[in-house]
Amino acid sequence: MVAHASAQLFRLGPLALGLALGLTACQAKPAPNAQADASPAEQSTTATAKAEDPERARWEQRAARVEILRDDYGVPHVYGKSDADAVFGLLYAHAEDDFPRIERNYVWAIGRLAEVEGEGALFSDLRVRLYMRPEQAEAAYEQAPEWLRELCVAFADGLNFYLATHPETEPALLTRFEPWMPMYFFEGSIGGDIEQVPLAGIEAFYGQAKAPLPPPDPEPAPEPKGSNGFAIAGSRTASGHAMLLINPHTSFYFRGEAHVVSEEGLDAYGAVTWGQFFIYQGFNAHNGWMHTSTHADFMDEFVEEVVEVEGQLRYRYGEELRPVEVGELSLAYRRGDGSMAERSFPTYRTHHGPITHALPADAGDAAGRWVATKINWDPARALEQSYLRTKTANHAEFRQMMDIRTNSSNNTVYADAEGNIAYYHGNFMPRRDPKHDYQRPVDGSDPSTDWQGLHAVDETITLLNPATGWLQNCNSTPFTAAGAHSPKPADYPAYMAPDAENFRAVHALGLLDDVEGLTLDGLIELAYDPYLPAFEVLLPPLLAAHEGAKDPPQVLAEVIEHLRTWDYRVDAESRAMSVAHGYGMAVLERQAGEPGSRMAKLTAFASEATPAEQLELLAEVAARLEADFGEPAPPWGSINRLQRLPDGSFDDAAPSLPVGLASGRWGALAAFGARPGPATKKLYGYRGNSFVAVVEFGERVRAKSLLAGGQSGDPDSPHFFDQGVRYQQRQFKDVPFTRAQVEAKAVRRYHPGDGSGE
Repeated sequence: MVAHASAQLFRLGPLALGLALGLTACQAKPAPNAQADASPAEQSTTATAKAEDPERARWEQRAARVEILRDDYGVPHVYGKSDADAVFGLLYAHAEDDFPRIERNYVWAIGRLAEVEGEGALFSDLRVRLYMRPEQAEAAYEQAPEWLRELCVAFADGLNFYLATHPETEPALLTRFEPWMPMYFFEGSIGGDIEQVPLAGIEAFYGQAKAPLPPPDPEPAPEPKGSNGFAIAGSRTASGHAMLLINPHTSFYFRGEAHVVSEEGLDAYGAVTWGQFFIYQGFNAHNGWMHTSTHADFMDEFVEEVVEVEGQLRYRYGEELRPVEVGELSLAYRRGDGSMAERSFPTYRTHHGPITHALPADAGDAAGRWVATKINWDPARALEQSYLRTKTANHAEFRQMMDIRTNSSNNTVYADAEGNIAYYHGNFMPRRDPKHDYQRPVDGSDPSTDWQGLHAVDETITLLNPATGWLQNCNSTPFTAAGAHSPKPADYPAYMAPDAENFRAVHALGLLDDVEGLTLDGLIELAYDPYLPAFEVLLPPLLAAHEGAKDPPQVLAEVIEHLRTWDYRVDAESRAMSVAHGYGMAVLERQAGEPGSRMAKLTAFASEATPAEQLELLAEVAARLEADFGEPAPPWGSINRLQRLPDGSFDDAAPSLPVGLASGRWGALAAFGARPGPATKKLYGYRGNSFVAVVEFGERVRAKSLLAGGQSGDPDSPHFFDQGVRYQQRQFKDVPFTRAQVEAKAVRRYHPGDGSGE
């Protein structure tokens, strides 16, 4: 039976509620020595003198079992006796390449960003700690299988040995890494599931406007986040072997390239997110895997009915009133003067997960009700899956690995040496009652809204060797993954695939049906096909509007002529591309805040905007281009640039390269997301094609790859921007994979601790 509620349904913010319950909510206090005040799990001090010598000896013994060969582009090929030795060497090598990015990733992941970036980052830290505190991460590590703990120790040892042998490196915060830290950073996605929990809601609920929100993205229509993956069966290739396109679209320089080998069967090559110890998107001698961000519904919001009963918070669940788990959390942050302080927050949790926000004012009678956000949070098993994936030898083993079911935010495109190609739409898929709409917050008091375990992999949307001989995913619906031989929507619950179609997938589908006799170079050409399908939708109505206008503005005559003769294909010399990009961005800016996908918005504008609206918008674009570049239709390459400066900024006066690629917004497969800097007119690439590889499987694996800019984050390194011209000209490098190939390309070989690796 339901206990009697002595108070109304709670719609109070946590500050007022915390005070009512005797908690010190959002209280600030000095923390002159936050490092000393931290829990043992959080302390990042150097090892004590007592433990330093034996620990250093252990590191050096492991380093002697590791050899790093750097090839002519600085890519580390790490060889170890054991998998743990190889992990030690990988983290050491990546620290050589870009320790600041490794450290920043972990400072963010473990919830200590405010100690570096100040009070405005507190809510990022709070979001992390609502899901897992350091002592819980330690417990997850201690309960992990012994083999995984060994890898986690090797991870920490590799980074700590790097710091011990590079005293010139000055960490911003983390002077010591611990084996439990990977429990916070276990999947490989650029931000993981947790980044989909909006910080604005965390701050509005817990912050009481005590700190400013992070600045919004300066783009009203930011570059799409996601990736492309193609798998091509041998029936479509010249060699008769399967091929794979690995094409993540991440922020530039977020992942490095690496090759990791051990005498225990590890031999994987590909992209590694800085600070992780597994190849995230890549291949071994037998198979390859490409992850694309999924839009499958794998996380849910539960609206809770919270009441106070005899001084205790409870939430309704069926006929029960269960106690809300109430706690308190203190977080350190850096003040503007460099000193440290702390703020305390109350925390609230139901069996659905932590309370992350309250329903907004426009939610009617439900406004102010608390919402718990449930996500996949099984760090040790997720880390197991991420690592075991790299050691699978065939599709049967890969399929067995997928049964772990913790790879939540990704789709997977697969190919192997036995000729198999496969597709998995998501992997972690909660089983739900289909009568509820899980695209919206559901009623947490109704037990029927609860997750009922996970779907088996065979119940989720998958494809194996479709009759098409190819499959693709571009962050798009799985129901076109293999053309006419794709899965059917009626066979699956709606929550498994709410993904919309997009212009990149439309582009891919138009190419893949015609593929025959494909080579690796042909796959590169396919991946860089310059056609932009969005403009074939957006521009014909504009041209018709101009044609039908009685007295069109004279300023439009030149730009219209460029558009009229354009074939919707991008290159650096195209003047139509400059106009089309500006026009498309103006359309999306006008529709900012409107519901629907980019594809839907552009299509709707093309069909619904009046001729006068379209011509007016084009005139504004032409005027802006003339003001910024001296002509209303400048060559695209004079606007669209690739630049890498030491501080990560952009500068029109500094050297840069013209790039004849385009945004994924318009359906560009080889996406080049570019935006202006705070003080620039030109657009500079910042996300999109970052690491790209094409792989052919067979008796031996063959691959080519390309990295945006270069492998090293050190401006003084020869590998800071040595792939810049290659990137501009689409000149892929051959991947050395066998030991003989690596030896032939090696320009330096060393053990960790021997030197810089350059």
